[in-house]
Amino acid sequence: MPTDPSSPEYRRRRFRPIPVRMLVPNMITLLAICAGLTAIRLSTEGRMELAVAAIVFAAVLDGIDGRVARMIKGQSKFGAELDSLADFVNFGVAPGLILYFWQLHELNNGGWIAAMVFAISGGLRLARFNASIDDPNKPAFAANYFTGVPAPAGAITVLLPIYLAFLGVPMPPATLTAFYTLLIAFLMVSRLPVFSGKTVKMRVPPEMVLPVFVSVVFFVALLIGYPWHILSAGTVAYLISLPWGWKSYRDQERSLAAQELAARAPAPAAAPTYAPPVAKTDEDDRPAHLH
Repeated sequence: MPTDPSSPEYRRRRFRPIPVRMLVPNMITLLAICAGLTAIRLSTEGRMELAVAAIVFAAVLDGIDGRVARMIKGQSKFGAELDSLADFVNFGVAPGLILYFWQLHELNNGGWIAAMVFAISGGLRLARFNASIDDPNKPAFAANYFTGVPAPAGAITVLLPIYLAFLGVPMPPATLTAFYTLLIAFLMVSRLPVFSGKTVKMRVPPEMVLPVFVSVVFFVALLIGYPWHILSAGTVAYLISLPWGWKSYRDQERSLAAQELAARAPAPAAAPTYAPPVAKTDEDDRPAHLH
């Protein structure tokens, strides 16, 4: 290979063509970033319903970009870093600003601090996730759990006061909204095990294909027709399910510890076998040629 950087052959070898399958997941991630930035703009203009819808759309795109990358074998280090940056903007900065422009601005600096803490918590949670991906000390069952509430779920969950306001529920005090925002921020950076479902098998039996299609279409129709009802109910159900994820993780952790303790226990000593005494024979019974 030529070593002269000005050589055309050197440039062709250095900048190889990139397959289209490597670009598709990144395009989805960029579209999610556009949705998050648009949500910030809509919130500054007071169009909160569209702003929240943009965050939900960004969460949907975040849920499919990784799966699309694995399906078409388009994973890359660049895509992983881009996805982390997109999650910080879409699920850290954007929800915090939406809450600030919606109500937290009534608390002046206190509301801004709550929104800023939520955004920083989202960034810290993503940084910890990236740092612990290749942890060799993590048990096998831990792959089915997140450490802390993931950023997309935190963004959807923290907007619960806005969902309820869209349903006609009286707006809570700004102090209560700030406390709830800080609570979700704490859950994001905590060590709470949260069930992820990543290792659940996604294969569908042939006889269940049509029911699955109908269920998905029915859910999407409900989400479009009654978005704030579905988001409110889903958020409450998710918060209620958090203790079950913690209990499931602890049960598997105790089971693994018991198995390791049993494996390290010394094996019981084998019982001595009884050998019957050998009767001594009289020397006179020996053959004659031994006398």
